[in-house]
Amino acid sequence: MNGIKDVLAPANEEGTRATILKWCKAVGDLVVKDEPLVELETDKVTVEVPAPASGTLIEVLKAESAEVSPDEVLARLRLPAESAHSAESKAPPTAAAKIDSSRPASNTRVDSGLLSPSVRRLLQEHDIAHGNINGTGRNGRVTAQDVTRHVAETARPSPTAPIPAAASLPGSAKAPPGASTLVPHSAIRRRVAEHMVRSLSEAPHVTTLFEADLSRVLKHRALHAKRYESRGARLTLTVYFISACVRALREHPEVNATFREDAMELHPDVNIGVGTALGDKGLIVPVIHRAQGLSLFEIAQRLHHAVEAARAGKLAPQDVRGGTFTISNHGVGGSLLAAPIVINQPQVAILGVGKLQRRVCVIDTEGSESIAVRSMCYLTLTIDHRALDAFQANAFLGLVVKTLEQWPDTAEALHD
Repeated sequence: MNGIKDVLAPANEEGTRATILKWCKAVGDLVVKDEPLVELETDKVTVEVPAPASGTLIEVLKAESAEVSPDEVLARLRLPAESAHSAESKAPPTAAAKIDSSRPASNTRVDSGLLSPSVRRLLQEHDIAHGNINGTGRNGRVTAQDVTRHVAETARPSPTAPIPAAASLPGSAKAPPGASTLVPHSAIRRRVAEHMVRSLSEAPHVTTLFEADLSRVLKHRALHAKRYESRGARLTLTVYFISACVRALREHPEVNATFREDAMELHPDVNIGVGTALGDKGLIVPVIHRAQGLSLFEIAQRLHHAVEAARAGKLAPQDVRGGTFTISNHGVGGSLLAAPIVINQPQVAILGVGKLQRRVCVIDTEGSESIAVRSMCYLTLTIDHRALDAFQANAFLGLVVKTLEQWPDTAEALHD
């Protein structure tokens, strides 16, 4: 007798909800185990949910744009009878050929049972073989986003191509000339908005401000950047901020913590998230896990890979989970100071890094004062005042500044 198999939303550690981005199959379609069935979008990543078994999609319980919770039933599959299953397993090529016989011969490589209908349609529309595209889905499968990204990268604009009106662009409401245009929020934007409001409503935010002289950091970077580059890692200033924060977090574990109603939870690992802008799409925070055990080069390598994956849309759910402290380097966009920077709950603090700027400073040289030009930046630490006080915040940020200003020329890591 045929059985029924539920398709569940994947679980995650934070228990956050997701939004149905797109169904790859329709009711009545045959599906193969591990074939992409539905795409979910969270506030952090897009997740492809594979079919848990081979069978027929008989019911879709959640429509596109609907919000779902972890382990919620999304759809149901009818499993084939044992005899049908055996026949199917013995002759999958024949079935595939039957279904795809109407497709052009030039795209025979596209006719894989593991490609979703939307991906097949896009490949056929643009006459692309799926083997020419680097897949970012489960087990390297090609997703619809991979196809559209490939088309965008290789397309050349036509001088005679008409430019669509703003009101006709995808995702915008049709409006008469001069009227406002409504652009629906993405799932990422909605989740970020909810997260920020909750953080501000739950935690009293207080910000402390320090100034750091990065002259020694810049000297070290000039000496070692090319060597790091040759080994596959970019030695950015953020790498130094991560390393300095690791040292300070180990010295002040109360900053590497979560506030609970009855206690402070001090985390054994230093997992530092780095805010990464995705343009108009929002912000994502990939996490450098167990940073306390990494050298400066290893931090640079991890950060480089994380940022590249974030901007390419290739982060996995585990890449954005488990952060215990966050750095927001808003200075890369030209900002000198941002306060307060909203804390990434359930963390208790977030470091803000302003723009590096050459400034005239009064410095002490062998007991006397002099005027000099130094490479300076503002550092802020915004804290959850339920968990931390000004004394702790100043001690932590003071150690971060001291670490940066006393950076030795040959140091690989200052937190060993």
